[in-house]
Amino acid sequence: MSFDSNADNKAFKDKFNFPYDLLTDGDRVASTAYGVVTSDTGNASRVSVLVAPDGTVAKAYETVTPAEHPDQVLADLATL
Repeated sequence: MSFDSNADNKAFKDKFNFPYDLLTDGDRVASTAYGVVTSDTGNASRVSVLVAPDGTVAKAYETVTPAEHPDQVLADLATL
């Protein structure tokens, strides 16, 4: 999810051949609710959030290593 427009997210998805859609949070409501918008700049921190089937946040990843992160999330997902 990003503050970028739907069109920008689609272009990014197409450029990198992502098999899934990217979400847009243009009004910053979701990012603010998850507490990732920094108050001094109004920008969001790069945070991954694993949402449980019941809609609660199962885990937040504030620092990630991109090469390792998918395996980490999949392992945590398997425990839900």
